[in-house]
Amino acid sequence: MDNKLIFPEGFWWGSATSGPQSEGSFNKPHESIFDYWYKIEPEAFFDKVGPRITSNFYNSYKEDLAMLKEIGLNSFRTSIQWTRLIKDLETGEPDEDGVRFYNAVIDETISNGIIPVMNLHHFDLPIELYEKYGGWESKHVVKLFVRFAETAFKLFGDRVKYWTTFNEPIVIVEGQYLYEFHYPKVVDGKKAMQVLYNVNLASASVIKRFRELGLQEQGGKIGIILNLTPAYPRSDSDEDIEASRIADAFFNASFLDPAVKGSFPEKLVELLKMDGVLWESTVEEDRVINEGTVDFLGVNYYQPRRVKAKEAGSLDDRGWMPDKYFDNYDMPGKRMNPYRGWEIYPKAMYDIAINIRDNYDNIPWFISENGMGVQGEEKYVNEEGIIEDDYRIEFFKEHLQYLHQGISEGSNCFGYHTWTPIDCWSWTNAYKNRYGFIAVDLKTKNKTIKKSGRWIKEVSENNGFYKLSQDK
Repeated sequence: MDNKLIFPEGFWWGSATSGPQSEGSFNKPHESIFDYWYKIEPEAFFDKVGPRITSNFYNSYKEDLAMLKEIGLNSFRTSIQWTRLIKDLETGEPDEDGVRFYNAVIDETISNGIIPVMNLHHFDLPIELYEKYGGWESKHVVKLFVRFAETAFKLFGDRVKYWTTFNEPIVIVEGQYLYEFHYPKVVDGKKAMQVLYNVNLASASVIKRFRELGLQEQGGKIGIILNLTPAYPRSDSDEDIEASRIADAFFNASFLDPAVKGSFPEKLVELLKMDGVLWESTVEEDRVINEGTVDFLGVNYYQPRRVKAKEAGSLDDRGWMPDKYFDNYDMPGKRMNPYRGWEIYPKAMYDIAINIRDNYDNIPWFISENGMGVQGEEKYVNEEGIIEDDYRIEFFKEHLQYLHQGISEGSNCFGYHTWTPIDCWSWTNAYKNRYGFIAVDLKTKNKTIKKSGRWIKEVSENNGFYKLSQDK
């Protein structure tokens, strides 16, 4: 029996990074929220490594994109930094050097035969807009984001045909307003839910502007990148299943439903109303969300969520939190990535594929991130100086096998992007864990292709691979 898995014709084999994690902060007219946080609290970042240099893409994009071509990638997602492109945050007037840089990156990507996918927000709000208006708490910031997006569309829409509004917008809510892992580390459930609404509104408003500018007629498509963490109940008890449904409504459907269906999950709205933390909105804003649905969906998948019914005595003193309706469940025997502290559960790829097929109109979608961060990869260097990251190849194969199963059962998936092409800076983790097909030496900035980079080239050229001898 032939055990080769072939993917649909024209399938995207690519990888994703972001502006703030790869470019370095050279020559930007504004600081992002992360630039500022590092400046005031460098000790919050692993080894005190900040976003100044990152993988130096600003200076080395030509060489970097040539390496992406060398490892066979046919598509590449990065982001346009609001803080780099825009000189005047109120009017949306562009910065001359930002325009030059992004034009050069886009042209170089295309000249290498690689499809550019451009994202507009990757956790990198300009710090001025937080200090002045409260960031995403403000509807005015929503308007300014639309002006930024419009500038980007007008400058680059003739060549960039795939756009996304936000990367992992639920992380803005969780990190900045609930769980204190992104600056400004506010713990305020009411503000968190307003931010959740405002970011959905910002995404839909940008999509509306995209269409008003006629970019669809020019072959352009616009979507959003969501990190989906399927919520699996501890047991099949009614209480555990209900807990998992509520967790799913908060962390997945709160952005997935508005993006694809144009409305929020009824369950979520009902709970927020009951708890007195529902966002403020107008009929007109709701209409924008209703009409501003996506052309396609990007899905970042790393780990599942395991939940159980709320147990007595497990309430905390942080005020209203989504956690009042469930507890996280530490499932015995789960496979772990010990470096990142995340569960490895490839079957969720299949579950996501079928969920999109059955519950979200089988919208066109792609895996926009999937990856394995490992600390201390230098211990896997062979005599030729190549990192032999077989663990990463196996991780990708396992996930791709389940993705292929979903596609073979009719899910409309058109691509697979890993995180990330070149080891990049990862927020407070900095360079603690490495994810790339290509290693970067932080001292010399030299870049070398890992074993996984040679593997993905073969996969891309063959549009498939021989599956593992046994599924895990």
